[in-house]
Amino acid sequence: MNKSVSSLWGVQKMEIVSKFNWDTFGHFRHFYLRGFSFGDRMIKGPCQIWIFVSFNTLFATGSLIFFLSAMLFGYMYLFPTYSPVINSYGISESIVSNGTCNVLNGSWIQDESYPLYDASRCPFAEHGFNCLANGRKDKGYAKWRWKPKNCDIQRFNVRAILEKLRGKRVVFVGDSLSRTQWESLICMLMTGVEDKRDVYEVNGQKITKQIRFLSVRFSSFNLNIDFYRSVFLVQPGPVPRHAPKRVKTTLRLDKMDSISKEWIDSDVLIFNSGHWWTRTKLFEIQGLVFSGW
Repeated sequence: MNKSVSSLWGVQKMEIVSKFNWDTFGHFRHFYLRGFSFGDRMIKGPCQIWIFVSFNTLFATGSLIFFLSAMLFGYMYLFPTYSPVINSYGISESIVSNGTCNVLNGSWIQDESYPLYDASRCPFAEHGFNCLANGRKDKGYAKWRWKPKNCDIQRFNVRAILEKLRGKRVVFVGDSLSRTQWESLICMLMTGVEDKRDVYEVNGQKITKQIRFLSVRFSSFNLNIDFYRSVFLVQPGPVPRHAPKRVKTTLRLDKMDSISKEWIDSDVLIFNSGHWWTRTKLFEIQGLVFSGW
């Protein structure tokens, strides 16, 4: 029995050892051989079979954990410059945090002075998103504002913002969520414009989800606020020849949307497409696959 167990352990030991690339991980060889030698001594006891199986499983699991940990620490060592996105793009620390005040740490509170505009009086608010115009009776849902835990955000000052944006171009890029944000900003800014005829869509188009480009101009401020419909921000690609039938299109992750060249001269650029980058949206509902060629 001892001989058969020892033989079996020796075969499995050689199989495990042979799977490692010692040219790459040669400096770990000494530790692995010592571990296997310890296993040889352990299986000679009275509980040899149980010890053999337990030690073999424990050693294999520990080796895997050690290897993954080494890879993780190695990556962190080689790429120490990683930081959250909010810091990577030069956003001022004072915007996010000022001493003990962090504007990202807070909650929504009721404010009776809200909303900041009447959607029914704004020609750029889509009827489908105007809850009151569509029969909603309560109004409390529109009376909320964001309150950081240890500070206050300056109230929206429409005249000051219009002056700050004078002569600028603001661009929203994304899906319907971006479009409604674009509409809301326009409606808020319109409350500070005396002659509403000075605000118009440059091509005379009505807001629909089929139109890829919309631009509203505040002529008295030489200000354009644009919207580009780009759900994924990247280019769609052809369906591979042998792809499953559920695949309707692909995404070229290495290619920005073909209209991206029209965003580059903006003064303020606001992206939003996170709603679509989920497993259910990409695979189960639309049947999309990634294409990296």
